[in-house]
Amino acid sequence: MKTSTLLACALLLAGTGLASAQSGPTRAEQMACRSDAQKLCAPFIGQPQPMNACLKDNKAKLSADCRKVVEARGG
Repeated sequence: MKTSTLLACALLLAGTGLASAQSGPTRAEQMACRSDAQKLCAPFIGQPQPMNACLKDNKAKLSADCRKVVEARGG
């Protein structure tokens, strides 16, 4: 479960970073959003674009650390 969640976060953050030409997510960025992804967007794990949309839609509910990551990645 942990591996799939980390992969989902990596794919999510990689997808949001395309527009800004940033490199892939750091381990710290992945860990910052792991809990939020599991709690708020579990149906979208493994689906970068829907996961990104879900996190953006739930931005007010995100932990402060994950919100910073999403905003830094264009969300």
